[in-house]
Amino acid sequence: MLKIAMRRVADGEVDRLRSWMSELMQRRDEVIATFENEGVRHELAYLLPVTDGWILVYAMEMEDPERASAAFRASSLPIDHEHKQVMAKVLGAPVDAELLYDVAL
Repeated sequence: MLKIAMRRVADGEVDRLRSWMSELMQRRDEVIATFENEGVRHELAYLLPVTDGWILVYAMEMEDPERASAAFRASSLPIDHEHKQVMAKVLGAPVDAELLYDVAL
């Protein structure tokens, strides 16, 4: 299943978000360990400039979204704890988006 999250980036936090995403790329082995716990196969993050700031578009491919969320919430892995802290600080409000097309096998 593919899941997309869109959130505004909090004012003044875009550099911290960029830094954290770069750190995640450098800590790939730890990220893969979280994927295995959560049943996640792939994640992508895009940063979009808008007239009044930035939007983070986060795409996740996973077996079961409920299982992935539960595993992430219960995780004791240090990288998951850090991810929760950083994202809580850098993210703002969710972005409303109109779904226009959704087809899956």
